Amino acid sequence: MHRLVQRSADLYQNLDDHDHPLRGKAVGILFAKSSTRTRTAFTVGCIRLGGSPVTYGPNDLQTNTGESIADTGRMLGCMLDLLVARTAGPLDDLRAMSRHGGLPVINAMATEEHPTQGICDLATVKMARGEIDGVRILYVGEGNNTASALAEGISHFAGCHVTFATPEGYGVPAATMESAAKRAATQHTTLTEVHSMDAIPDDAEFDFVYTTRWQTTGTTKPDPDWREKFLPFSVDDALMARWPHAWFLHDLPAHRGEEVSGSVLDGDRSLAWKQARMKLTSAMSTLEWAAQQS
Repeated sequence: MHRLVQRSADLYQNLDDHDHPLRGKAVGILFAKSSTRTRTAFTVGCIRLGGSPVTYGPNDLQTNTGESIADTGRMLGCMLDLLVARTAGPLDDLRAMSRHGGLPVINAMATEEHPTQGICDLATVKMARGEIDGVRILYVGEGNNTASALAEGISHFAGCHVTFATPEGYGVPAATMESAAKRAATQHTTLTEVHSMDAIPDDAEFDFVYTTRWQTTGTTKPDPDWREKFLPFSVDDALMARWPHAWFLHDLPAHRGEEVSGSVLDGDRSLAWKQARMKLTSAMSTLEWAAQQS
């Protein structure tokens, strides 16, 4: 994790700082759900690293006609050197593709986690702050796959503290929090979760406030009145005023007026657009690492 984050930051400074590790390799780019940043980042990243991307959209594979994930993996493994995949299903689908295809598969997002987003987020923190160790982050909103990736990623760094402020019933999965907190404890890093903004102590200090879109890709909420539960977790100028030196993070896309006000997203303390650009270099660092392992 340290290596991937540092490499992403290095590539942000110089996109040509590599020896084209994907030269001569065919890289599948499979996105079964809509994507702007992640799909573009991996496609462009593959090209910049010397690879030849083979792109697949939601309706391009025979999985739509009933072919199994295992059989699809076998076929892709016969022809590709590496696969980047965002499926509409669980992480186990990606593991099955890798296992049956005998090829490396990069998780570009699954239901449970969004690891390359986590690399991007931590690299953005490093670029802004100089180091990750000791950082204090307030994450506000749904405990989705981005939140899970943040919890898992930050647990590899020392002396950090992350507070997840999530609506009741929409928290970070308990198993994820438990495993991440256990690893974090070995680094003297703490992860906590609250279900009310009022539960955040008045004397709490944060370096970053992070939120994500409430209605994330491929998810539905069983409660028809879920927006009422989420309204208190909106990031606006009043919330940011509690920590006047904190930067703002958002993984995008954003819905101004819902999870974040336009004045915060487009304000002087917002790193959201730099964070978006960092998607490219986090994809490149991950592709480079996977190529070296295969």
